[in-house]
Amino acid sequence: MAVIAKWMCDRDNTMFDTKKEADAYDKMLELAGQFTSLLESQVSGIDENMAEEFGILLAKNKDLLMRACKGNPEALQEIGSEDSNVTSIAAEG
Repeated sequence: MAVIAKWMCDRDNTMFDTKKEADAYDKMLELAGQFTSLLESQVSGIDENMAEEFGILLAKNKDLLMRACKGNPEALQEIGSEDSNVTSIAAEG
């Protein structure tokens, strides 16, 4: 019987084939959590789930956001063209 190494994300137990993929996913979720906290603290009346979904959307598309902030606002039109599904972060703690 062969042993297959898998890496698991601490936050939501998602499994990955490589440590690099797991680390990248974990970093994306950390950034999404920070975006979510920012939105909840700065946008009065925002729903917790909406803030979380938007935080994940921003984190997943950070490269496009950086391009837009550097003078290429059309880059934002690419958001959603590859993956329109936004998944929730598993509840922490």
